[in-house]
Amino acid sequence: MFNFFKNDKADRPADVKGIRYELLQFIKQELQKAEGGEGGNIRGLNLYINAPAADKSLYEAAVHTEEPGVFKDEVQRIADDYAVNLPQNWQLEVIIDEELPAEAIRAKNVDAAFFIKTASNFIKQSASAYIRVLGGETEQKEYHIQSGKDKINIGRDKKAQADDGFFRNNHIAFPSDAADEANKYVSRQHAHIEWSDEAGKFYIYADEGGIPPRNKIKIRSEKSEDVIKLSSTHIGHQLQEGDQIILGQSAVLEFSYQPAGHE
Repeated sequence: MFNFFKNDKADRPADVKGIRYELLQFIKQELQKAEGGEGGNIRGLNLYINAPAADKSLYEAAVHTEEPGVFKDEVQRIADDYAVNLPQNWQLEVIIDEELPAEAIRAKNVDAAFFIKTASNFIKQSASAYIRVLGGETEQKEYHIQSGKDKINIGRDKKAQADDGFFRNNHIAFPSDAADEANKYVSRQHAHIEWSDEAGKFYIYADEGGIPPRNKIKIRSEKSEDVIKLSSTHIGHQLQEGDQIILGQSAVLEFSYQPAGHE
């Protein structure tokens, strides 16, 4: 006889393998809606996990938090099986320990939710971060920045005149009259940081004074130690925790989501 009072916990996985299986089945179910080549408009996939503290380590192992590319490859195989045709540069973001957004589809058997991002369909997020000055001289040693529509300009002098004759305000300014030699190699309009609603991340872009053959911008990732050079004003770099940014020769900034002393 069917038990109408069956406890839902009986259907919930209790180990890493079971959780991974349920997560992938859940993602497969949602991706099937884009079956048959309809995945070209997808910009990224967000998997939200909000599990009890006792299960957190199981979920982290299930999605390979130490090697995020492994879980992404498994999702890619699902997409290939159903001819979803995800774009080549699609992103998978796994967000742990946040409230499950109302816009995301919730799973039944695991503590997770899933959201498919497109150019016109994304979850608006907010964040704050900190820019620390490791090399060069500025008014502050640390700047608190927040998500929004405003750009954070970086350059030499607080009010700087550009080549077109107009002035711009540099929010992170390296004064020309400072004793530190690093300031001399920072352009008046070197770079800016802006928030992307679509990606839910901060990006840094080179401005006219920060691209070759003028003063350059180099970024080193804390995790990979790869060095990235910005050579266009149109292509930015998504800032990650611990990224170091060299402006000119030796002015150095560091990006973090935590204030100094709280890493």
